[in-house]
Amino acid sequence: MKQKILFFIFSFLFFIETNAQCAMCRAVLESEDGQATAAGVNDGIVYLMAVPYILVGGIAFFIYKKFSNTNTE
Repeated sequence: MKQKILFFIFSFLFFIETNAQCAMCRAVLESEDGQATAAGVNDGIVYLMAVPYILVGGIAFFIYKKFSNTNTE
Protein backbone atom coordinates (compact mmCIF):
# COMPACT_ATOMS: atom_id res chain seq x y z
CA MET A 1 0.00 0.00 0.00
CA LYS A 2 2.84 2.38 0.84
CA GLN A 3 4.43 1.76 -2.55
CA LYS A 4 1.24 2.81 -4.33
CA ILE A 5 0.98 5.99 -2.29
CA LEU A 6 4.62 6.87 -2.94
CA PHE A 7 4.18 6.18 -6.66
CA PHE A 8 1.23 8.56 -6.89
CA ILE A 9 3.01 11.25 -4.89
CA PHE A 10 6.11 11.08 -7.08
CA SER A 11 4.08 10.94 -10.29
CA PHE A 12 2.24 14.14 -9.34
CA LEU A 13 5.24 16.03 -8.01
CA PHE A 14 8.02 15.03 -10.39
CA PHE A 15 7.57 15.35 -14.11
CA ILE A 16 10.17 15.83 -16.79
CA GLU A 17 8.71 18.48 -19.06
CA THR A 18 5.31 20.06 -19.53
CA ASN A 19 3.94 22.63 -21.92
CA ALA A 20 0.98 24.15 -20.15
CA GLN A 21 0.37 27.33 -22.09
CA CYS A 22 -3.01 28.18 -23.49
CA ALA A 23 -3.19 29.28 -27.11
CA MET A 24 -3.35 32.99 -26.27
CA CYS A 25 -0.37 32.87 -23.92
CA ARG A 26 1.66 30.90 -26.45
CA ALA A 27 0.90 33.38 -29.25
CA VAL A 28 1.94 36.37 -27.14
CA LEU A 29 5.08 34.76 -25.74
CA GLU A 30 6.31 33.29 -29.02
CA SER A 31 6.40 36.74 -30.56
CA GLU A 32 8.99 37.70 -27.93
CA ASP A 33 12.73 37.41 -28.59
CA GLY A 34 13.73 35.85 -25.27
CA GLN A 35 12.14 32.58 -24.22
CA ALA A 36 12.88 33.07 -20.50
CA THR A 37 9.48 34.68 -19.98
CA ALA A 38 7.75 31.75 -21.70
CA ALA A 39 9.53 29.27 -19.43
CA GLY A 40 8.47 31.30 -16.38
CA VAL A 41 4.85 31.37 -17.51
CA ASN A 42 4.93 27.59 -18.10
CA ASP A 43 6.28 26.99 -14.60
CA GLY A 44 3.65 29.27 -13.07
CA ILE A 45 0.80 27.55 -14.89
CA VAL A 46 2.00 24.10 -13.83
CA TYR A 47 2.39 25.28 -10.22
CA LEU A 48 -1.13 26.71 -10.17
CA MET A 49 -2.48 23.50 -11.71
CA ALA A 50 -0.71 21.17 -9.26
CA VAL A 51 -1.70 22.82 -5.98
CA PRO A 52 -5.45 21.94 -6.08
CA TYR A 53 -4.63 18.31 -6.91
CA ILE A 54 -2.25 18.08 -3.97
CA LEU A 55 -4.82 19.64 -1.63
CA VAL A 56 -7.62 17.32 -2.76
CA GLY A 57 -5.27 14.34 -2.49
CA GLY A 58 -4.31 15.34 1.04
CA ILE A 59 -7.94 15.70 2.09
CA ALA A 60 -8.79 12.32 0.54
CA PHE A 61 -5.84 10.75 2.38
CA PHE A 62 -6.97 12.14 5.75
CA ILE A 63 -10.55 10.97 5.14
CA TYR A 64 -9.25 7.52 4.23
CA LYS A 65 -7.10 7.39 7.37
CA LYS A 66 -10.01 8.53 9.54
CA PHE A 67 -12.36 5.82 8.30
CA SER A 68 -9.75 3.07 8.10
CA ASN A 69 -8.74 3.51 11.76
CA THR A 70 -12.06 2.28 13.12
CA ASN A 71 -11.89 -0.03 16.11
CA THR A 72 -12.07 -3.59 14.85
CA GLU A 73 -12.40 -5.73 17.95
